[in-house]
Amino acid sequence: MRKIILIVFLLPLFFNSCQYFDKQIPSEKALLQKELKGINWKEVDEYPSVSDCDKIVDKKQRQHCFFEVLTQLIQQKLDTDTLAILYPELDTIEVKVTVFPNASLQFEPQFPKDSVAYDTAKIDSILKARLVNFPKVNPAIKRGIPVKTQFILPVILKVE
Repeated sequence: MRKIILIVFLLPLFFNSCQYFDKQIPSEKALLQKELKGINWKEVDEYPSVSDCDKIVDKKQRQHCFFEVLTQLIQQKLDTDTLAILYPELDTIEVKVTVFPNASLQFEPQFPKDSVAYDTAKIDSILKARLVNFPKVNPAIKRGIPVKTQFILPVILKVE
């Protein structure tokens, strides 16, 4: 009688355990696509930073500090330049700043598309000549990886 009882107890266990083999394991590609869709590619985890701003913990304050420091540095470097002499009516210039993952910087002046009053090539060459030797910039971070970021800074050339 013991053998029969033992078989009766093992049979439900055997039939119930088969359900574990029927579950589908998602493919690596499906998991990767799901993860990629969940990432907000328009935001970075950490904005670019300079050593003066590294001690700030709050993300928005750190971003603001970086923009302020970079704007001031650009203004100082352009302060001694001929832009004010060549274009006395130009008081503010928008500069597109690109911070690359290797911590290098690129600066491009931004003009309205219909702007013919300025020699954009000359202004661009002045920017490239003056905007060098910046302090080390730590690139933005997304999921632990340095990434390229771009932003436009308004730079005031004349303070009256």
